[in-house]
Amino acid sequence: MAWTGSPRFDFRSDTRTLPDARMRRAMAEADVGDDVYGDDPTVAVLEERVAELLGTQAALLTPTGTMANLLAPLAAFGPPGSPAPRLIAGAGTHMAFLEPDGLRRFGGVELLPVAQRPDGLPDPDALAELLGTGAGPPTVVCVENTSMMSSGNALDTEAMRAVAALVHRHGAHLHLDGARLANAAVALGVPPAELAGPADSVAFSVSKGLGAPAGGLLCGSREYVARARELRGWLGGSLHQAGVLAAPALVALGRLPDLAADHETAAALASGLASVPGVEVMRPPRPTNMVMARLAGLPPDACAERLAGHGVGVLPLPNGHVRFVTHRAHDMIGVRAAVRALAAVAATVPQDRPTAPAWTEEA
Repeated sequence: MAWTGSPRFDFRSDTRTLPDARMRRAMAEADVGDDVYGDDPTVAVLEERVAELLGTQAALLTPTGTMANLLAPLAAFGPPGSPAPRLIAGAGTHMAFLEPDGLRRFGGVELLPVAQRPDGLPDPDALAELLGTGAGPPTVVCVENTSMMSSGNALDTEAMRAVAALVHRHGAHLHLDGARLANAAVALGVPPAELAGPADSVAFSVSKGLGAPAGGLLCGSREYVARARELRGWLGGSLHQAGVLAAPALVALGRLPDLAADHETAAALASGLASVPGVEVMRPPRPTNMVMARLAGLPPDACAERLAGHGVGVLPLPNGHVRFVTHRAHDMIGVRAAVRALAAVAATVPQDRPTAPAWTEEA
């Protein structure tokens, strides 16, 4: 019988977490003011703590990470109202294939996709070519960490410093889309500030694996954040008693070490899925909480639909894979259910052609 409701085992995204009792209590008891006037005390504490966590001078709470990424290039050069920069982002990043319409329509930002290495870092030669294309508007370069289309690979400090050196050599601004930067830091065993340090601005999310119900933060210098704050008002992103959102975010910040358990769950899921005949699992060099798999002979949309029939929710992607993302609500019961479901789907697909070799860093 096909599954007709919400999937029992939902691996579509780590945004699917629900606020627990502690978060709900924090929301109910939050000390609030009016953040439009800058006097919500809980928001102020959250912004201070995130700035400290990432090693920046200041931070700005935004309703969503998408808004943080929209503000990021607009605040990079000059006061609000300055000419929009061009934005270079990896072709497989969120900003390039999920957010370009908003950047263009609401910010007038021209987005130029650049090829990425298999680990998710922009290809140095392709990036240098784009950066060196003569006079024009100022340029912002975005790096995503973790790299979603590279199965959540964590980019290390050396990689971040290398791209920063290239970007700054051309006088450009480096923006780090760190929606899952906490996952990268935990996977690499380094402070988040170490990974954020080479960037000029950082977008950070508390609503992914950290489990807060909403919120992103845009971080950078005091002058940069002041420009972003004014722009946030223009976009309708200023909230009044926003302490009710900042309070669960503060709870979430205390749960960074818990992300290691999500990574262990993802590793077990990857091993289980890889044991299914006909299934190819992407193997990034520094995995986090994502697993990408594909089944030979079955497009991702069809694979996702059939898995939903077994009560397992996944996200089909344009790279031919379906995405599983683990978070605090998952355990080995869900892992085993997902493996059984994919095995059942695979058993219905004729395997009359060889499976492509597994992804490697050198591929």
